[in-house]
Amino acid sequence: MFASKVQDGVEMQRRTARIFPDDRQGQAKRGYQDTRADRLGVNRADERNLGNPKVLDEGQEQWNRFVLDPASSIILTWNRVYLISCLFALFIDPFYYYLPLVRVDSASSCVRMDRRLSITVTVLRSLADLFYLLNIVIKFFTAYVAPSTRMLGKGELVTDPKEIRRRYIKSELFIDVAAALPLPQIAFWLVVPSISSSNYNVKNTTFALVILIQYIIRMYLIVPLSNQIIKAAGVVAKTAWGGAAYNLLLYMLASHITGAVYYLLSVERQITCWNMECVRENDSPNTPCDLRFLNCDFTGYTDFQNWTARTNVFSNCNARNYSISFNYGIFNSSLSNGALSTLFHEKYFYCLWWGLQQLSSSGNPLVTSTFMVENIFAIAIGAVSLILFAQLIGKMQTYLQSISKRLEEWRLRERDTEEWMRHHQLPDHLQERVRRFVQVKWLATRGVDEETILQTLPADIRRDVQRHLCLDLVRRVPFFSEMDNQLLDAICDRLVSSLCTENSYIAREGDPVNEMLFIIRGKLESCTTNGGRTNFFNSIILRPGDFCGEELLTWALLPKTVVNLPTSTRTVRALTEVEAFALRAEDLKFVANQFRRLHSRKLQHTFRFYSHHWRTWGACFIQTAWRQYQKRKMSDSLSRCESYLQWSDEEVAHKPSQENAGASSSSIIDGSIVPMPNIGSVSRRFLTSDTNIARLQKPDEPDFSEDHFD
Repeated sequence: MFASKVQDGVEMQRRTARIFPDDRQGQAKRGYQDTRADRLGVNRADERNLGNPKVLDEGQEQWNRFVLDPASSIILTWNRVYLISCLFALFIDPFYYYLPLVRVDSASSCVRMDRRLSITVTVLRSLADLFYLLNIVIKFFTAYVAPSTRMLGKGELVTDPKEIRRRYIKSELFIDVAAALPLPQIAFWLVVPSISSSNYNVKNTTFALVILIQYIIRMYLIVPLSNQIIKAAGVVAKTAWGGAAYNLLLYMLASHITGAVYYLLSVERQITCWNMECVRENDSPNTPCDLRFLNCDFTGYTDFQNWTARTNVFSNCNARNYSISFNYGIFNSSLSNGALSTLFHEKYFYCLWWGLQQLSSSGNPLVTSTFMVENIFAIAIGAVSLILFAQLIGKMQTYLQSISKRLEEWRLRERDTEEWMRHHQLPDHLQERVRRFVQVKWLATRGVDEETILQTLPADIRRDVQRHLCLDLVRRVPFFSEMDNQLLDAICDRLVSSLCTENSYIAREGDPVNEMLFIIRGKLESCTTNGGRTNFFNSIILRPGDFCGEELLTWALLPKTVVNLPTSTRTVRALTEVEAFALRAEDLKFVANQFRRLHSRKLQHTFRFYSHHWRTWGACFIQTAWRQYQKRKMSDSLSRCESYLQWSDEEVAHKPSQENAGASSSSIIDGSIVPMPNIGSVSRRFLTSDTNIARLQKPDEPDFSEDHFD
């Protein structure tokens, strides 16, 4: 039998090896959700406390064996940082198009490179390239989900370093390396100076194409990076304002790119006009023109100074002269305004405004020439502007509308409420109460349905949220403070929010009680007449932490609860706007049934001490006992007086002069016999009237006896 089990085990290993060949070398694919805690060496409780694990360590001590979890918070944070760095790089690259600078003098003009700007842009671009290199390193150590094991969005996580590197090299490494290469720096500092052509447009075009190719690659990387953030966090921006700002930033980035291209093409059109006029002058032997004269590096030569004294190249290409034959098309505005020869910040904001204007108007005001590149540029502006309006501006509008969406919904409900009240002809004071309640509810909740949100959460999260919101408040109730955590969780899970406007009645004396309120904010007045007794009135103020509706608690804790709800013995009115948690009758009954099996008779003292009903009964009982004491004291005084009178009568009866006198119970007044009052009978009648005082009935209370709990 042992041999058969060994053979079965060997056969199982062979089947597993055929299914997962890499497992022979220990390269196993682990479950994406079930094995993350085991790989970290922590239990489930630690995993809940720590969140998603950041590193999947298989026990190797070498740094190159560490593998990052793609669903961890560290990868999500890095993706956000990398997205910001990508946007920064996309913002920096168009500044290379502002490097050509047109210098305009009174007699001549030329083109040169802005040295200060080129150094600044090179340094910033190099810093941005470091983030691209760091992203490549991180991807070499980031696990991935095997596509063949995906089920409902989840699958097995491949954590083998060799497998991760092999997949990354085959799929994404080429694009990432192409985006990380410092091509603009190489082109500007090495390639462009080595070009021997005297035509300055050749250098500009070569440099612009190098930047454009890598710029398209970097723009492509934004799309999968944003998708990864959305897949991990749900949204790129957590707030509506953040989402609107993000889309507006992308729109302004497009305007920034359009303005930079517009500036570079304006410089090229200016140089093109100079080249054409220079070629025409070469046909004339009096004014030979050299294309090198258009470069500011040759302005110090004697030939350049002689040529500028007799050339007409600059006057024939002056955009402010409307009589020239060269058509600048859409670039005439920048050339005639002198935007190419101004300070950097002036020409930058001019071009940025031009790009924003054209994208906002879909290029409608553009009047182009027959130059092909110019027309292609105008067509691209029209197409891109439509896409941006459909995507970025549409999303930004959606984000901004989501901020005021609930406010508009509240206004619609308020209008429907007004129409409903007018249709039913409610009195003015009742309409005002309805309006006040609707306003208070909006200010407290801002249109958010809290119960719906809580019901959509899982049971454990809902319990923790309710515990956080209600536990401290429930513990303030002394009767509930005796409960254990399990029953406190049950109470917190069944509490619902409740709002009351000023001067509204929560309960009236004699009405059924259907809920118990725990006050969070505001003040309540609770008064009673003890069933309408004459000359009886008791009033107390309930503040945050207090509760009302304890009749329902008494009803729920009775051993044989009737179906009918208890009647309220007090009238409860809101003195201010009140926010509270409510515990309904059926929920309290459930909790009370569980509570009765877990606690002892000692709760009777707690219940009586903190009960407003028992406090009122105790005050009335003390007052009645005091009155009875005063009456008994008076009765004793009358009895002593009666005894003294009887003793006096007996003393008088023994005197001789009083032999013919009447009985002690009568006296002679004006010759007639008058009977004396019987003081003893008076005292007895007084005591009898005292015993006829109606006894105060004790409030109902649960059966706290030990037999009942057993």
